[in-house]
Amino acid sequence: MAANRRRGEVEAVIDGRSMTLCLTLGALAELEDAFAAEDVGALAARFGSGRLSARDLTRIIAAGLRGGGTSVRDDDVAAMRIDGGLAGAAAIAAELLAAAFGEAEPAPGAASANP
Repeated sequence: MAANRRRGEVEAVIDGRSMTLCLTLGALAELEDAFAAEDVGALAARFGSGRLSARDLTRIIAAGLRGGGTSVRDDDVAAMRIDGGLAGAAAIAAELLAAAFGEAEPAPGAASANP
């Protein structure tokens, strides 16, 4: 099943399997709690800084997987292998954030760690 960008879905290869991720409203609310953000605007500002830790990437990807229908804990995601390693994880997070915050296509330079 291919990801539907119009619904904010992205596809990524994690642990050798193609998976669909989506930052649903529930996933965004979860991230607001995790990052102690007052609202979605504060969350977007935090992510817009371009300074994300490995733990941040894990939380974003885990929330996206849960939003896409995969039951997974953050610690499970931390142990998963992502194609492209750290750069691949940053690209997935950047693409998820771009899809959630309204960009029709992946953010330019999504392969870099600047979501």
